[in-house]
Amino acid sequence: MAHPKRKISKTRRDKRRTHYKATAPQLAVDSTTGETHLYHRAHWHEGKLYYRGKVMIDGGEDIEA
Repeated sequence: MAHPKRKISKTRRDKRRTHYKATAPQLAVDSTTGETHLYHRAHWHEGKLYYRGKVMIDGGEDIEA
């Protein structure tokens, strides 16, 4: 029977086992727009990109580089 060459730490083992737990994505409601979006993700609403209730990109403006 095979034996591991080195001990795998509890943290490393637990990190490997976490991925099956998320069954459905969690949804949040933006306080400014009332839009439903994924947690920790920016979302578009009426041509503007919102993150945490603040406008990150206004789609109406031209972006100059």
